[in-house]
Amino acid sequence: MSGTSTRLRSCTLLLLALSLSAALAQTKPADNSKSKTQSQASTQTQQPKVQSQSDTGKTQYTIQQQVNEVDLVFAVTDKHGHFINNLEESDFALLDNQLAPERVFSFTQETDLPLRLGVLIDTSTSIRERFHFEQQASISFLLQTLRPSTDRAFVMGFDVTPDYKQNWTNNLDQLTQGIDALRSGGGTALYDAVYSACRDKMLNVARGQEAVRKAMILISDGDDNQSHAYLDDAIKECQRASTIVYTISTNTSPSRDRGDDILQKIAEATGGRAFFPHSLQDMPVSFAAIQNELRSQYALVYEPADFKDNGAFRSIYLYCLNRHYKVRAMKGYFAPRGEQQQ
Repeated sequence: MSGTSTRLRSCTLLLLALSLSAALAQTKPADNSKSKTQSQASTQTQQPKVQSQSDTGKTQYTIQQQVNEVDLVFAVTDKHGHFINNLEESDFALLDNQLAPERVFSFTQETDLPLRLGVLIDTSTSIRERFHFEQQASISFLLQTLRPSTDRAFVMGFDVTPDYKQNWTNNLDQLTQGIDALRSGGGTALYDAVYSACRDKMLNVARGQEAVRKAMILISDGDDNQSHAYLDDAIKECQRASTIVYTISTNTSPSRDRGDDILQKIAEATGGRAFFPHSLQDMPVSFAAIQNELRSQYALVYEPADFKDNGAFRSIYLYCLNRHYKVRAMKGYFAPRGEQQQ
């Protein structure tokens, strides 16, 4: 039976890969400037069908056409966590809402997309002793990662309520001052903070403009005791905002606890990665790994099959045919709502 199961699984993956390759063959790669917000289905509507007179007096027609594109950003690592950067589209199998894509517009290795970063720092009483070190590590990360010519970031602290210390900016001095201005104390409303950051800062950033890579760095012990939102609410809002979340645990005890599991769930659901430093001194290593990943990702732009603009959640299943490699991508996205759904 085990041999039969293996052959069936291999056949299934081969069929998925063939479906993806066939979809790629239907369309020439699109220019990246035509991509929509990352990991999010969006509707691109061309000019409505109208009749007009040209300069020569001849009647011209513009045909209305809707194109729904999903721009999926993902990373691939081996079993040691090293990034794999030389793969082709034929190395992957993809299902969107359990269906192969209608067509694929482009498959590229993205290393230079403008970054839109949110830095969320837990300022609750539970991390008071570690707070200053977290601030310094966060500042060093921004100084090393942010390119003022193209990138933007914001800073939020949170205890019982979110505290935005610095709005979107490319000014490293202002971002540093925002982090330095944070003060610790109070309970922990982690879910509220993640929900608020995605809703207020990430959801509409760069909409209708050039493609960007959106990510949040969440530094916390993961223990929520004050939120009005639930964990599922926070994750869904990240998915609506097409935002990858990288979490860094401040729990330095020998064993993982419930808070660490929460951080793991948020990262995995959004296509990010959870880090669990053994000591505070290891935190810069986690930041360095995040910096490396942000510049070592792939982008797959495709049109989903049987797409409906009804606001429903659509699952994503992306798999590398090489079983030694692991793909980290969002688990899904929310389709936009059409006018009749508003």
